[in-house]
Amino acid sequence: MTTPTMQKAWIIERMGHPSKTLKLKSDWPVPSEIPKDHVLVKIQAAALNPVGWKLMLVAPNFVAKRPLPAEYDFAGVIEKKNGTKFEVGNPVFGSIHVPIAMKTRQGTLAEYALVPDICVTERPSNIDAIHASGLTLAGLTAWQSLFEYAHLKAGQTVFVYGASTAVGLFAIQIAKARGIKVVASASGRNEELVKKTGADEFIDYTKEPIHKYLTSHPPSPKFHAIIDAYGLSDPSLYAHSAAYMAPGGVFVTTTPGPHDISFKEIGNLFKTIAAVTWPSWLGGVPRKFKFVSLKANKANLEAFRDLVAEGKIVGIVDSVYGMQDVLKAYERIMSSRATGKVVVKVEGST
Repeated sequence: MTTPTMQKAWIIERMGHPSKTLKLKSDWPVPSEIPKDHVLVKIQAAALNPVGWKLMLVAPNFVAKRPLPAEYDFAGVIEKKNGTKFEVGNPVFGSIHVPIAMKTRQGTLAEYALVPDICVTERPSNIDAIHASGLTLAGLTAWQSLFEYAHLKAGQTVFVYGASTAVGLFAIQIAKARGIKVVASASGRNEELVKKTGADEFIDYTKEPIHKYLTSHPPSPKFHAIIDAYGLSDPSLYAHSAAYMAPGGVFVTTTPGPHDISFKEIGNLFKTIAAVTWPSWLGGVPRKFKFVSLKANKANLEAFRDLVAEGKIVGIVDSVYGMQDVLKAYERIMSSRATGKVVVKVEGST
């Protein structure tokens, strides 16, 4: 079947709220030239990520290279290839990492996307496109947090804050698959899900500020790392970490930025900057602080894919929307009530 020259795609036209900046177009060009070591993927499903709507809100057009299709995560089939191991028709999943998306002006809320080989892998037969579509960006963020930044090993213990987020749920599954003990914190309403995902211990952060609880109930042995999967603006969990994290331990965070535009959140951000930059010999926090900058890494992606194939990692889906209902999907993810991935079914949508 001949690949069409035009496609439907949700295009980000300007900076702003998704409801104001996104427009569904039916005449967006399908890439016709496939560079070496790239594939053209026919998208079956795409998952939304917080980084998607946050960049829409804060990044001006000249930085974000707009207009371009929205989002990064996908599952689909190989439509065309050039110099890769894939065959046409192979089911795949992956993510177009943010810097690559800006450079190539590709996105996954579209019927087709041009993807570098480094960003895509074969989809195992034990997972469908809907559940595979949201694996990669959050999954690799969790993977690199655990192993590239915290350098955790089997037999050690990690504390996962924001355990019911997509990154948190993947961090639990990956850590358990690698023989790492997991203590996890989330709202009490998500306790069952977090424990079902594999957490050894659960702490409800809504009952008491988490740094106060951990200071008065220090683990033994102390945590070898803390993964902040929520992206705290308040530095308290890090600032008091010497009480519950072992010397040499690493505090790893995803997005330690304001979660709204308020004086409290902006103030917390400056407090975090001070806590991170103040040297320990002057009374600063005597523990390492690292911010995750996700990088495309084929070896990480393949190792992650193997755990999916073994059934040790599953995609947790909150909700599924049709292509015509993308704005409703953004309402869901921006509500902070989604547990798991918000997915858009692209193929077959009207």
